Amino acid sequence: MRDLSRYEGIIPAFYACYDEQGEVSQERVRQQVQYLIDKGVQGLYVNGSSGECIYLTTEERKQIIEAVMDVAKGKITVINHVACNNTKESAILAAHSEQLGVDAIAAIPPIYFKLPEYSIEKYWNAISDAAPNTDFVIYNIPQLAGVALTSQLYQAMRKNPRVIGVKNSSMPVQDIQTFAAAAGEDYIVFNGPDEQFVGGRTMGAKAGIGGTYGVMPDLFVKLNQLIIDQNMAEAQVLQFAINDIIAKLVSGQGNMYAVAKEVLRINENVDLGSVRAPLEPLAEEDKIIAQEAAQMIVAARQQFLAS
Repeated sequence: MRDLSRYEGIIPAFYACYDEQGEVSQERVRQQVQYLIDKGVQGLYVNGSSGECIYLTTEERKQIIEAVMDVAKGKITVINHVACNNTKESAILAAHSEQLGVDAIAAIPPIYFKLPEYSIEKYWNAISDAAPNTDFVIYNIPQLAGVALTSQLYQAMRKNPRVIGVKNSSMPVQDIQTFAAAAGEDYIVFNGPDEQFVGGRTMGAKAGIGGTYGVMPDLFVKLNQLIIDQNMAEAQVLQFAINDIIAKLVSGQGNMYAVAKEVLRINENVDLGSVRAPLEPLAEEDKIIAQEAAQMIVAARQQFLAS
Protein backbone atom coordinates (compact mmCIF):
# COMPACT_ATOMS: atom_id res chain seq x y z
CA MET A 1 0.00 0.00 0.00
CA ARG A 2 1.27 3.47 -0.90
CA ASP A 3 1.99 6.02 1.81
CA LEU A 4 -0.03 9.09 0.83
CA SER A 5 0.02 10.72 4.24
CA ARG A 6 2.00 13.71 2.98
CA TYR A 7 -1.03 14.67 0.89
CA GLU A 8 -3.48 14.64 3.79
CA GLY A 9 -4.68 17.81 5.51
CA ILE A 10 -5.05 21.40 4.36
CA ILE A 11 -3.50 22.38 1.03
CA PRO A 12 -4.28 25.98 0.00
CA ALA A 13 -4.68 26.75 -3.67
CA PHE A 14 -1.86 29.24 -4.18
CA TYR A 15 -2.70 32.76 -5.41
CA ALA A 16 -0.92 34.35 -8.36
CA CYS A 17 1.46 37.14 -7.32
CA TYR A 18 2.11 40.27 -9.35
CA ASP A 19 4.09 43.47 -9.01
CA GLU A 20 2.67 46.95 -9.60
CA GLN A 21 3.10 46.54 -13.35
CA GLY A 22 1.10 43.31 -13.38
CA GLU A 23 4.11 41.06 -13.97
CA VAL A 24 4.75 37.91 -11.94
CA SER A 25 6.63 38.72 -8.72
CA GLN A 26 8.80 35.89 -7.43
CA GLU A 27 9.51 37.91 -4.29
CA ARG A 28 5.79 38.04 -3.48
CA VAL A 29 5.46 34.34 -4.31
CA ARG A 30 8.09 33.56 -1.68
CA GLN A 31 6.37 35.81 0.83
CA GLN A 32 3.06 34.00 0.35
CA VAL A 33 4.71 30.59 0.71
CA GLN A 34 6.29 31.56 4.02
CA TYR A 35 3.04 33.04 5.30
CA LEU A 36 1.19 29.78 4.57
CA ILE A 37 3.93 27.65 6.12
CA ASP A 38 3.77 29.78 9.25
CA LYS A 39 0.00 29.16 9.41
CA GLY A 40 0.55 25.41 9.63
CA VAL A 41 -0.74 24.12 6.29
CA GLN A 42 0.29 20.69 5.04
CA GLY A 43 0.97 21.65 1.44
CA LEU A 44 0.42 23.97 -1.51
CA TYR A 45 -1.46 23.56 -4.77
CA VAL A 46 0.25 25.87 -7.25
CA ASN A 47 -0.78 27.25 -10.65
CA GLY A 48 -4.38 26.07 -10.47
CA SER A 49 -7.63 27.98 -10.81
CA SER A 50 -6.79 30.22 -7.85
CA GLY A 51 -3.39 30.77 -9.41
CA GLU A 52 -5.08 32.22 -12.52
CA CYS A 53 -3.24 29.62 -14.61
CA ILE A 54 -5.44 30.05 -17.66
CA TYR A 55 -4.19 33.64 -17.99
CA LEU A 56 -0.48 32.95 -17.46
CA THR A 57 2.20 32.00 -19.95
CA THR A 58 4.18 28.79 -19.51
CA GLU A 59 7.26 30.85 -18.63
CA GLU A 60 5.34 32.72 -15.92
CA ARG A 61 4.08 29.45 -14.49
CA LYS A 62 7.67 28.21 -14.40
CA GLN A 63 8.73 31.35 -12.54
CA ILE A 64 6.01 30.83 -9.94
CA ILE A 65 6.77 27.18 -9.16
CA GLU A 66 10.49 27.92 -9.07
CA ALA A 67 9.95 30.59 -6.42
CA VAL A 68 7.57 28.32 -4.50
CA MET A 69 10.15 25.55 -4.37
CA ASP A 70 12.85 27.99 -3.23
CA VAL A 71 10.96 28.23 0.05
CA ALA A 72 8.78 25.12 0.30
CA LYS A 73 11.00 22.28 -0.90
CA GLY A 74 11.51 19.75 1.87
CA LYS A 75 9.20 21.63 4.23
CA ILE A 76 5.68 20.97 2.94
CA THR A 77 4.03 19.04 0.11
CA VAL A 78 3.85 20.81 -3.25
CA ILE A 79 1.44 19.89 -6.05
CA ASN A 80 1.88 21.85 -9.26
CA HIS A 81 -0.97 22.11 -11.75
CA VAL A 82 0.59 21.86 -15.21
CA ALA A 83 -2.33 21.60 -17.63
CA CYS A 84 -2.32 23.88 -20.65
CA ASN A 85 -4.79 23.66 -23.48
CA ASN A 86 -2.34 21.59 -25.52
CA THR A 87 -0.30 18.53 -24.70
CA LYS A 88 3.09 19.95 -25.72
CA GLU A 89 3.17 22.85 -23.25
CA SER A 90 1.62 20.73 -20.50
CA ALA A 91 4.41 18.17 -20.89
CA ILE A 92 7.02 20.92 -20.77
CA LEU A 93 5.62 22.16 -17.45
CA ALA A 94 5.42 18.59 -16.13
CA ALA A 95 9.07 17.90 -16.91
CA HIS A 96 10.09 21.23 -15.39
CA SER A 97 8.13 20.41 -12.23
CA GLU A 98 9.90 17.07 -11.85
CA GLN A 99 13.28 18.76 -12.26
CA LEU A 100 12.36 21.05 -9.36
CA GLY A 101 11.32 18.12 -7.16
CA VAL A 102 7.61 18.74 -6.65
CA ASP A 103 5.68 15.98 -4.92
CA ALA A 104 2.98 15.74 -7.58
CA ILE A 105 1.67 17.33 -10.73
CA ALA A 106 -2.01 17.81 -11.53
CA ALA A 107 -4.08 18.54 -14.62
CA ILE A 108 -7.59 19.40 -15.69
CA PRO A 109 -8.81 17.96 -19.00
CA PRO A 110 -8.34 20.10 -22.11
CA ILE A 111 -11.03 22.76 -22.46
CA TYR A 112 -12.95 24.27 -25.41
CA PHE A 113 -13.12 21.26 -27.79
CA LYS A 114 -15.24 18.44 -26.38
CA LEU A 115 -12.87 15.50 -26.58
CA PRO A 116 -13.76 11.81 -26.24
CA GLU A 117 -12.61 10.11 -23.06
CA TYR A 118 -9.83 8.19 -24.80
CA SER A 119 -8.33 11.52 -25.95
CA ILE A 120 -8.43 12.91 -22.40
CA GLU A 121 -6.81 9.70 -21.12
CA LYS A 122 -4.08 10.03 -23.74
CA TYR A 123 -3.56 13.72 -22.82
CA TRP A 124 -3.22 13.00 -19.11
CA ASN A 125 -0.90 10.04 -19.64
CA ALA A 126 1.33 12.04 -21.99
CA ILE A 127 1.67 14.71 -19.32
CA SER A 128 2.44 12.07 -16.70
CA ASP A 129 5.00 10.40 -18.99
CA ALA A 130 6.90 13.70 -19.11
CA ALA A 131 7.38 13.43 -15.33
CA PRO A 132 7.94 9.68 -14.89
CA ASN A 133 9.08 9.90 -11.27
CA THR A 134 6.32 12.20 -10.03
CA ASP A 135 2.84 11.48 -8.69
CA PHE A 136 -0.13 12.57 -10.79
CA VAL A 137 -3.44 14.05 -9.57
CA ILE A 138 -6.53 14.27 -11.77
CA TYR A 139 -8.32 17.62 -11.38
CA ASN A 140 -12.08 17.22 -11.79
CA ILE A 141 -13.83 20.58 -12.12
CA PRO A 142 -16.61 20.03 -14.68
CA GLN A 143 -18.35 23.36 -14.08
CA LEU A 144 -15.28 25.14 -15.54
CA ALA A 145 -13.61 22.51 -17.70
CA GLY A 146 -16.84 21.51 -19.41
CA VAL A 147 -16.22 17.80 -18.98
CA ALA A 148 -16.60 15.57 -15.92
CA LEU A 149 -14.44 12.72 -14.74
CA THR A 150 -16.48 9.53 -15.12
CA SER A 151 -15.99 6.29 -13.23
CA GLN A 152 -14.89 4.66 -16.49
CA LEU A 153 -12.24 7.29 -17.21
CA TYR A 154 -10.98 7.18 -13.63
CA GLN A 155 -10.70 3.39 -13.85
CA ALA A 156 -8.71 3.71 -17.06
CA MET A 157 -6.39 6.32 -15.55
CA ARG A 158 -5.64 4.10 -12.57
CA LYS A 159 -3.72 1.82 -14.93
CA ASN A 160 -1.08 4.55 -14.75
CA PRO A 161 0.89 3.75 -11.56
CA ARG A 162 1.70 7.42 -11.01
CA VAL A 163 -1.96 8.38 -10.60
CA ILE A 164 -2.65 8.80 -6.88
CA GLY A 165 -6.16 10.25 -6.90
CA VAL A 166 -8.51 13.09 -7.68
CA LYS A 167 -8.84 16.72 -6.74
CA ASN A 168 -12.61 16.80 -6.86
CA SER A 169 -14.21 20.22 -7.29
CA SER A 170 -17.55 19.06 -8.62
CA MET A 171 -20.44 20.20 -6.46
CA PRO A 172 -22.15 16.85 -5.63
CA VAL A 173 -20.51 15.53 -2.46
CA GLN A 174 -21.51 12.05 -3.57
CA ASP A 175 -18.83 12.24 -6.28
CA ILE A 176 -16.23 12.06 -3.52
CA GLN A 177 -17.80 8.89 -2.18
CA THR A 178 -17.86 7.42 -5.69
CA PHE A 179 -14.17 8.11 -6.38
CA ALA A 180 -13.03 7.07 -2.90
CA ALA A 181 -14.98 3.81 -2.96
CA ALA A 182 -13.89 2.89 -6.48
CA ALA A 183 -10.18 3.30 -5.89
CA GLY A 184 -9.61 2.21 -2.28
CA GLU A 185 -6.88 3.12 0.19
CA ASP A 186 -4.10 3.31 -2.40
CA TYR A 187 -5.63 6.54 -3.72
CA ILE A 188 -6.66 9.87 -2.25
CA VAL A 189 -9.54 12.25 -2.92
CA PHE A 190 -9.10 15.95 -2.24
CA ASN A 191 -12.22 17.96 -1.42
CA GLY A 192 -12.51 20.96 -3.73
CA PRO A 193 -15.55 23.10 -2.80
CA ASP A 194 -14.52 24.97 0.35
CA GLU A 195 -18.12 25.46 1.48
CA GLN A 196 -18.59 21.72 1.91
CA PHE A 197 -15.27 20.72 3.47
CA VAL A 198 -16.97 18.93 6.35
CA GLY A 199 -19.27 17.10 3.94
CA GLY A 200 -16.41 16.13 1.66
CA ARG A 201 -14.26 14.82 4.51
CA THR A 202 -17.07 12.73 5.93
CA MET A 203 -17.77 11.29 2.46
CA GLY A 204 -14.22 10.04 2.03
CA ALA A 205 -11.91 12.95 1.19
CA LYS A 206 -8.62 12.71 3.10
CA ALA A 207 -7.58 16.29 2.36
CA GLY A 208 -8.75 19.60 1.00
CA ILE A 209 -7.47 21.92 -1.71
CA GLY A 210 -9.30 25.23 -1.75
CA GLY A 211 -9.24 28.74 -3.15
CA THR A 212 -10.32 30.52 0.03
CA TYR A 213 -7.92 28.67 2.34
CA GLY A 214 -5.32 31.34 1.58
CA VAL A 215 -7.08 34.10 3.54
CA MET A 216 -7.88 31.88 6.53
CA PRO A 217 -5.61 28.82 6.46
CA ASP A 218 -5.56 28.46 10.22
CA LEU A 219 -9.36 28.20 10.32
CA PHE A 220 -9.29 25.32 7.85
CA VAL A 221 -6.45 23.65 9.76
CA LYS A 222 -8.65 23.88 12.86
CA LEU A 223 -11.67 22.58 10.95
CA ASN A 224 -9.73 19.56 9.73
CA GLN A 225 -8.51 18.83 13.27
CA LEU A 226 -12.06 18.98 14.62
CA ILE A 227 -13.04 16.32 12.09
CA ILE A 228 -10.06 14.16 13.07
CA ASP A 229 -11.08 14.58 16.72
CA GLN A 230 -14.68 13.66 15.77
CA ASN A 231 -15.96 16.91 17.24
CA MET A 232 -18.58 17.25 14.54
CA ALA A 233 -20.80 19.68 16.42
CA GLU A 234 -18.08 22.35 16.61
CA ALA A 235 -16.91 21.47 13.11
CA GLN A 236 -20.37 22.31 11.78
CA VAL A 237 -20.39 25.65 13.59
CA LEU A 238 -16.95 26.54 12.20
CA GLN A 239 -17.93 25.43 8.69
CA PHE A 240 -20.96 27.72 8.83
CA ALA A 241 -18.76 30.62 9.98
CA ILE A 242 -16.34 29.94 7.12
CA ASN A 243 -19.22 29.82 4.66
CA ASP A 244 -20.39 33.25 5.80
CA ILE A 245 -16.87 34.56 5.12
CA ILE A 246 -16.84 32.96 1.67
CA ALA A 247 -20.23 34.50 0.87
CA LYS A 248 -18.76 37.89 1.74
CA LEU A 249 -15.65 37.28 -0.41
CA VAL A 250 -17.71 36.51 -3.51
CA SER A 251 -20.13 39.43 -3.06
CA GLY A 252 -17.91 42.10 -4.60
CA GLN A 253 -17.97 43.62 -8.05
CA GLY A 254 -14.38 42.59 -8.72
CA ASN A 255 -13.11 39.03 -8.98
CA MET A 256 -13.14 37.00 -5.75
CA TYR A 257 -9.36 36.64 -5.83
CA ALA A 258 -8.96 40.40 -6.02
CA VAL A 259 -11.05 40.68 -2.86
CA ALA A 260 -9.12 37.85 -1.20
CA LYS A 261 -5.79 39.55 -1.92
CA GLU A 262 -7.10 42.75 -0.35
CA VAL A 263 -8.07 40.76 2.75
CA LEU A 264 -4.51 39.45 2.96
CA ARG A 265 -3.20 42.99 2.76
CA ILE A 266 -5.48 44.05 5.61
CA ASN A 267 -5.04 41.11 7.99
CA GLU A 268 -1.56 39.80 7.21
CA ASN A 269 0.29 42.70 5.57
CA VAL A 270 0.89 40.35 2.63
CA ASP A 271 0.74 42.15 -0.73
CA LEU A 272 0.25 39.88 -3.74
CA GLY A 273 -0.76 42.55 -6.21
CA SER A 274 -3.97 42.47 -8.22
CA VAL A 275 -5.39 39.92 -10.68
CA ARG A 276 -4.63 39.29 -14.35
CA ALA A 277 -7.04 40.68 -16.95
CA PRO A 278 -9.67 39.78 -18.03
CA LEU A 279 -10.35 39.07 -14.35
CA GLU A 280 -11.82 42.19 -12.77
CA PRO A 281 -9.58 44.00 -10.28
CA LEU A 282 -10.73 45.31 -6.94
CA ALA A 283 -13.46 47.91 -7.35
CA GLU A 284 -13.61 50.90 -5.01
CA GLU A 285 -16.80 49.62 -3.38
CA ASP A 286 -15.12 46.22 -2.85
CA LYS A 287 -12.77 47.72 -0.28
CA ILE A 288 -15.61 47.83 2.24
CA ILE A 289 -16.45 44.19 1.48
CA ALA A 290 -12.81 43.19 1.94
CA GLN A 291 -12.66 45.07 5.25
CA GLU A 292 -15.81 43.29 6.45
CA ALA A 293 -14.45 39.90 5.39
CA ALA A 294 -11.17 40.62 7.15
CA GLN A 295 -13.04 41.48 10.34
CA MET A 296 -15.11 38.30 10.06
CA ILE A 297 -11.92 36.24 9.84
CA VAL A 298 -10.48 37.97 12.91
CA ALA A 299 -13.70 37.29 14.83
CA ALA A 300 -13.70 33.62 13.79
CA ARG A 301 -10.10 33.27 14.92
CA GLN A 302 -10.97 34.74 18.27
CA GLN A 303 -13.89 32.35 18.64
CA PHE A 304 -12.33 29.11 17.42
CA LEU A 305 -8.57 29.51 17.87
CA ALA A 306 -8.36 31.32 21.20
CA SER A 307 -8.12 28.20 23.33
